[in-house]
Amino acid sequence: MEILQLLLPDFSLIALGVLVYRITRWGDEFWAGLEKLVYFLLFPALLFHSTARLQVDLAVTGGLLQTGMLALLFGIALTWLGKPFLHATPMTYESGMQTAFRFNSYIALALATRMAGEEGAGLMAILLGFGVPLCNIAAVHALAAKNGSLLRELAKNPLLLATAAGLAFSALGLHLPEVAGVVLTRLGGASIALGLLMVGAGLRLSGLRESRAVVAWLTAIKLVAVPAAAYLIGRHLQLPPLQFKIVVLFCSLPTASSCYILAARMGGNGPFTAFLISFGTLVSAATIPFWLALVH
Repeated sequence: MEILQLLLPDFSLIALGVLVYRITRWGDEFWAGLEKLVYFLLFPALLFHSTARLQVDLAVTGGLLQTGMLALLFGIALTWLGKPFLHATPMTYESGMQTAFRFNSYIALALATRMAGEEGAGLMAILLGFGVPLCNIAAVHALAAKNGSLLRELAKNPLLLATAAGLAFSALGLHLPEVAGVVLTRLGGASIALGLLMVGAGLRLSGLRESRAVVAWLTAIKLVAVPAAAYLIGRHLQLPPLQFKIVVLFCSLPTASSCYILAARMGGNGPFTAFLISFGTLVSAATIPFWLALVH
């Protein structure tokens, strides 16, 4: 019951997003503009603010980071290992690969805050701070392999830039002025609520025109293999209880809704990616409680 109470508010916002999208006639242009606002301004503000305030002490959080990043690398490796055996049309598998290891940061910070307040959010922000660059590099590399635009795409990615700027700000020992902190806090708070609504509004289950084996493989990596790796590594490293819960939650999250944006912008298969995002988000409503119960 405690786990359901943890998940219900945020999944309710996702369901509300589905409802609002279907009963209103605001049009796809409205949602596309809102998505750009969150992706290019509000969420980068949240990532910068979260990482800029971090005091990364590897003596305390080294095991947390090691567990999270190794689990992500395991997921990335599995996507490449499956590529020769799963046949799909050009750029379809490449478009979907990112959904097997990227994560929904809106849900991440919302759930971590509800789970353990500021301490939980801080631990999750550390994982986001290191996970966003890793996953974005892997995602862009898979899609850019056809046209050699890896460095250009990385240099334009707002999530990567915001995270890198925040980590650099923290490493230099700088402190945000109070006014800037308040502005960033309000921008970041708006990003979570709007982000969850957009996850719901963006659910699409009509884009499956490709191999169902690819869908099953990539979904299983994201929602089963990656959290299982985090669980086993975390147990082996004997992480403190809260760190163990946060890193398993982090690795069990559904994929990022921005996967669709990246696939569409880089000439990939947008509808197929949208289906993978939607399907994985729905399945995660059952798998997240399982993983949280395992570490509870």
